[in-house]
Order: sequence, then C-alpha cells, then structure tokens
Amino acid sequence: MTIPAGPPPTGGGDSEQQRLRLLAVTACPTGIAHTYMAAEKLAQAAESRGIDMKVETQGSIGAENVLDDNDVKHADGVIVAADKDVDLSRFAGKRVLTVGVAEGIRHPEQLIERVMSAPVHTPGGAPTAPASGGKERSVGYKALMNGVSYMIPFVVVGGLLIAISLSLGGHTDPSGGLVIPKDSFWMDVNNIGVIGFTLMVPILSGYIAYAIGDRPALVPGMVGGWIANTGELYDSKAGAGFIGAIVTGFLAGYLVLWIKKVPVPKFARPIMPIIVIPIVATTALGMFFIYVIGEPISWVFENLTDWLSGMTGTSAILLGAILGLMIAFDMGGPVNKTAFLFGAGLIATGNQTVMGMCAAAIPVMPLGQGLATLIRKRLYTEQERETGLASLFMGCFGISEGAIPFAAARPAQVIPANMLGGAVAGAIAGIAGVEDAVPHGGPIVAVLGAVSGVPMFFVAVVIGSAVTALTTVALVDLAERRRRGEAGVELGVGAREAVLVGAGVGATGAGAGAGLGASGAAAVAGVPKQAGPAESADAAVAGDHAEGADTAKAVEPADAAEADDDSSGVLSGYLTEQTVKVRLGAADKEAAIREMAELLGRTGKVVDPEELVATALRREAQGTTGLGEEIAIPHAKTDAVSAPVVGFARSAEGVEWDSPDGTKARLVFMIAVPEAAAGDEHLRILALLSRKLMNAEFRERLLAAPDEPAVLGVLREVG
Repeated sequence: MTIPAGPPPTGGGDSEQQRLRLLAVTACPTGIAHTYMAAEKLAQAAESRGIDMKVETQGSIGAENVLDDNDVKHADGVIVAADKDVDLSRFAGKRVLTVGVAEGIRHPEQLIERVMSAPVHTPGGAPTAPASGGKERSVGYKALMNGVSYMIPFVVVGGLLIAISLSLGGHTDPSGGLVIPKDSFWMDVNNIGVIGFTLMVPILSGYIAYAIGDRPALVPGMVGGWIANTGELYDSKAGAGFIGAIVTGFLAGYLVLWIKKVPVPKFARPIMPIIVIPIVATTALGMFFIYVIGEPISWVFENLTDWLSGMTGTSAILLGAILGLMIAFDMGGPVNKTAFLFGAGLIATGNQTVMGMCAAAIPVMPLGQGLATLIRKRLYTEQERETGLASLFMGCFGISEGAIPFAAARPAQVIPANMLGGAVAGAIAGIAGVEDAVPHGGPIVAVLGAVSGVPMFFVAVVIGSAVTALTTVALVDLAERRRRGEAGVELGVGAREAVLVGAGVGATGAGAGAGLGASGAAAVAGVPKQAGPAESADAAVAGDHAEGADTAKAVEPADAAEADDDSSGVLSGYLTEQTVKVRLGAADKEAAIREMAELLGRTGKVVDPEELVATALRREAQGTTGLGEEIAIPHAKTDAVSAPVVGFARSAEGVEWDSPDGTKARLVFMIAVPEAAAGDEHLRILALLSRKLMNAEFRERLLAAPDEPAVLGVLREVG
C-alpha cells in the first residue's frame, strides 16, 4: 500500500529538512594559514545564515575534516576555494563553484550565494581551475609543475646511481669512454640508474597530460613521452628529450579534453575513460609524432650535424661557444646529443679538441643550477635545494640531466642561463686547446686522466658554472619581482619560499604566494604549556598600560588573573610577557619590524639583530605578510636567532602593511626561528592561530586587553 505524499510537516523538523547543506574545500599552495583562514570565514558565513557547512582543509599537514560519500550525497552544493588543483571527481552531479583561496577569505557570503547557480560537475570531469577570484597560476603552468614534481625522483635516483657506478666501478678504456665491466656489480647498479633515466621523460609527459585531462590522459601522455625520447621510431639519432616530452604531455592532455567533449551514446559512456579515450588518444598522438613531428626533427638535426662538421678549422672560440650553447640547451635532448655526437665522432679521427669543448660545457648546467640554490636559498623551495645538492653531485660526473628539473620548472630563466654558461665554458676550452680522449664530460674525466690541459679545463668549468649560477639567480629574482607586482592583491608570502613547508611536494605546486612560508610555519609550535608565575611587565612598556585601560572592559578579569597564575608564556612558551608590547610606536613597516626585533631581543635569543631585521625585510620584499583584518605576521627563518621566539605588539594608529583588504595592521605578530626549526606541530599551531584570528570577537578582545598579562590570557585560547 502506497501512502500519497502530502504537504510537508510544519513543525521544527521541517526547517531541519529544508536547511541548506553545503560543502567546501580550501587549499593554498603552501597549505598553511590561508587554507584555514578561508575555511573559518566560510564556516562563519554559513553559520550566520543558518546553513549547514562542512569544510575540508587540504593543508601541508594533510587533509583534515575530510568529506565522505555521505556528506557529498546530501550536499546541495560545493565551494572549492583553492589555488592549487583539487580533484573534483567525487563531486560529480553536484553544483561546484571553484574560486581562488583569497575569495574564500574576502567574500565568503558571495560564494554561498553563488554556489546554487554554479554549473553541475559532470562525471569524469577534469580538475578545474578557479572560475574567478584570487591570483591563480595558469592550467598550463600547474600541469608543467605536476609533471616536474613526479619526474624529480627519477632524475635524482637515475643520475646518482649512474654517477656512483661510474666513480666506483668505471675506468678509462683505450677504445674510448668510461667503461664499467659488463659482468660486475657496478654494471648492475648502472643499469638500474639507466632505467630511472629512461622512465624520466615519459613520466614528465604523462603527468603533464594527467594534470590537464585526468586519468584518461595518463597513458597517451606516457606513451607519447616514450616515443618522443626514442629517436629510432622516427629515424633520428637523438630523441626529442624532455622538450619533446613537454610537447607530447600538453598534446595528450588537450587531445583527451577534446575527445571528452565528443557526444557518444549513453551505453558507451562508462567505457570511454578506461578504453576508448586512452586507445584513440594514444594511437593518434603516437602516429602524429612519428609521421608529422618526428621526420622534421630528424631532418633538422642531421643538417645541424653537417653544419657543425663544416665549422672545423674555423675560430675555436666561436665553435666552442656554439657547441656549449647546444650542449646546454636541452641537457641530453636532441640538440645536446647532436653536439655531443659531433664531438665524439671526431675523436676517432684524432681531433680531440671538439670533444674537449663539449666536455667542459657538459657539467656547467647541473653545477650552475646547484650553485644557484646555495647562493640565494630564499628563491628556492626546500625540495629544490635538495635537488640542487643532487645536481651538484651529478655535475661532477658529467650528468647534464641533473639540471632538467630546474629547466622544466623555469624554462624562461634557466635555459638562457644554462646556455650562457655553457657557451662561456666551451669558448674557454676552445681557446685553451683542451682535449678529451673519451666521449664523456665533467670533472670525472679529468680526474681519470682522459683530459689534456686539466688546469684550463677546470677554469672553463668553474667560470661557466659561476656564470650560469649568477645569471639564473638574477633572472629568477627578476621574474619573482615581476610576478609580485602582478600579484599585489594576494595574501601571504611568495610561493617559492612558502613551499618549503610542503616538504617532498615538488613542483607541484607551487603557485603564487598564499601562505606564511616556512619561517612562519616553523616558528609557532607545540601546545600551550603550564609553567611558573608570570614575569612582571618590562619597564619600557609600563606607560602603555594606562592608555589601554579604557578598553579593558572587553577582557574578563579572570583572563588577567589566569595569566598571572597559570603560565609564563603561550604557544609553547615562545611568546611570553617579555615579548608582548601593548603599544607599537612605529609609523611604517620597516620601523615596525625593527621595533619588533628589539622586542624579541629582550629574550636573549637574538644573536644578530641586524640580520634578523634584514631577513624579515627580504621576506616582505617577496610579498606582504599583511593578512588583512588588521593583522600582520612578519617572520624570519634565520640563524640570527638561537631558538624560536614569537613577539606580539599592538598599534593604536595602525601600520600600512600592503594588506589585501587595505586595512592597516594593528595586531602584529613577529615570528623568528633558526634555520633548523621544523615539525608538523608548528604548522598545527599556526593553523589554529590563523583560524582564531579570523574571529572578530577574539580580535576585539586582543585589541582591548589592557596589559601584557591580559594579552597572554587572550592568546592562551589558541589551541
């Protein structure tokens, strides 16, 4: 028996049934402050409107409050406020609004209003870029970074294993080259490294394609990358290398996106992403590369070899510079191999000077890029600096591919710098008449006695590497400054140093800066702990107490009493009464940072005040640490401090801090930690602090606290 549906009940249960249910996902490139600030703002906006909302945060410490299938099933809409790729496949059939993370902080109410008119996400749809709001890297850039992040382990493992096998098991052979005995243990190690290098190129191509076209694009991307790297398939002595892989990755990704738009019968839709699309895209891309792109590549490099052959006997400087440019251009790719094979082929004729020019240029790229990460650490992420150390090691053994991750991530800056350094090294080796008797390069061939003119060989390598390193640093710094000029409305710091906190996450990500960076992340750690009685306020701020007294009514008397009786500090004791100042006297940002550094100096943990100030100002030059809502969190990760320390000061008039919402900073936290500081607990506390500061009532009480103990009492709520 079926009961006919009547009108909905009119009791309290009706409002529960009709209550709107929304979901949200927040994520910023660094996964620290702004991820949680956006989550808090969205939750507050939903609560004020009587809307149920669950927010998943994808921070650097992992996904928290994860949305499950039941949440998605009953959701009326989904807001994705993110500055990095978020997989939307689980939201198929739901209205999904994608925006930048900054929009989640600045306009949460508007997002809630807009989500119900957002488009419905279709099954099998690819992750999409934000529709509007927030500074967002292009889809192409994020796809390239995705490929690079997956490629880096293959470069490092393959390169280091080859280098180790050559250094410990290789020797020069009269017939030419560095030889490892075929049946030796070190040949097996070498073979494993070669496999890593062989997989490097298709991995790069495959994960570029995956970032654009999702899973159906993975197979055509990887197969396309393998074809691009296998010159025999299109009559080329040298494959297209990593540049060919980038081309096939983008072709595969966008080809799959196009195929997805082709209307098909309903019965065929389930097999499209797992059978039809991969087969069609792989076949089409493979044939296109072999018959259309491959033949021209082969023709170009054959003629390039003929042209080089005609240059022998001309100016050694010019020939060395040209060979150096070619060696450095694509680091093991077709241009590199053309120059290398040209030099190696002339060894048999008795002309070893051409190979000497190539041998000097071969290590310049990995050595130069590794050196650049040491010269200007702040321009590079933690993962990039680790890759830089591996690159230095590979450069010593003549493995130019060690620089590929840097070239793939910043081609416009790194490739020209590589080419300039390679040209300089090749020209110096040419004019000095350096000879190489084996078809290999790098310091290893000189150490093993295959090079004549060893001193000038090392001069060429050192000068070329220095030129590459300095040029790279200058170009990357210039690019960062330009990007910051375009991204002035973004929150937080520049992405390059901010990605430090996402240890092990490669190029993934990297987006325009939207977090507090490693400096801030590592500074605030632990949970509030209990200790002895509070210290008395510093005499220098005694006069401030009376001025703040008229606003004291927002702070309960119990707060001050608790501060006196409970603890000498909060945030694991890093912020104490000694590092609190209720009246900041500075009128501008630089003066404020200097005053905050003096405040931190009261602890005795600041060993170099000027360096602390300089580091904090360099951080500001990367991007403002003004977060809006009258908050600024300048910070420095430097050995100018001997231990983590946090200070807080309040400005009555406010300090201009270039905050995204235009407000002056009245609540200023300064965080300083040594270079070695790290740990997930720091990130957890910073996330809690960021969320708490988004609470208007909490900020009001922090502004109204009459003295240092009262400030500590308010801040004790964090955690």
